[in-house]
Amino acid sequence: MNKAQNPREIYGKTLLALARENRNIVALDADLSKSTMSVYIENELPAQYVECGIAEQNMLGTAAGLALTGKIPFANTFAVFIAGRAYDQIRQSVSIAKLNVKIVGSCAGLSDFSDGATHQMVEDIAIMRVIPNMTVICPSDANQVEAATREIARYHGPVYMRIGRGDMCDISEKGADFEIGKTYLKREGTQLTVFSCGIMTAMALEAAEQLEGEQISVRVVDVPTVKPIDRESIVSFCRDTKKVLCAEEHSIIGGLGSAVVEALRMERVETDFLGIRDEFGQSSNDLDALRQRYGLTVEEIKRKIREMIAS
Repeated sequence: MNKAQNPREIYGKTLLALARENRNIVALDADLSKSTMSVYIENELPAQYVECGIAEQNMLGTAAGLALTGKIPFANTFAVFIAGRAYDQIRQSVSIAKLNVKIVGSCAGLSDFSDGATHQMVEDIAIMRVIPNMTVICPSDANQVEAATREIARYHGPVYMRIGRGDMCDISEKGADFEIGKTYLKREGTQLTVFSCGIMTAMALEAAEQLEGEQISVRVVDVPTVKPIDRESIVSFCRDTKKVLCAEEHSIIGGLGSAVVEALRMERVETDFLGIRDEFGQSSNDLDALRQRYGLTVEEIKRKIREMIAS
């Protein structure tokens, strides 16, 4: 069993380390710093922290203003609030002007399991991906969260990064390189390629390992940058397998799967999706049970792959 780490904790500590090095980095929050973990900057570097209260639209407007002065603002709150409630400010104030604002949606997907549909954001990748000039990142483990946070701090331009609430199993090494727009081959295979992001990459790797005992060979490719997607590598990875499964903890409409299909539009490839089927989340006392309800499990990945191989 790989080590499990909390991506929010790693994000907060990484952002604090970056803020110590660069006084232009500023964390903004909408009354959720203890959940998003911007609290680390709030406690240690209060001059580099702005508490905006429950006013996400104002937070993004403030972030845009800070970016115009040369600051590097990281705007933090739950994904459902930042991608939904502040859409207009993200579009009008940040993206049209290509401002250097980092937008971090915490507790994304179904990970805020107890709070139900109002807090479970399964549309954020689609919402943010369609905005011109926006880069969209969905890391697949806590080590990748650290590397991605460092990279987006260096990158100039609008970025949206989504982070889940619960622990994630390590599938990459601490200190591993992260490049915006790059895919990462996690396991080689010859019969089917799985493209995944977020928590689904660890599940895809586990499914591929178990299917090896059934003489089914599955390639697993981690796609943490959903936009800009690396069309060249997506095409090259599936030209030999001819079968593709896209797995994500997000709606199958407009997310990673849609981005992959767009990249493969000129290719003859059989493609299927594993994600949330055009419905909202619901409250649960157990995250694993909730993911099982929506088919986001190792067993469902295996079932889908068997079905596609048999066809």
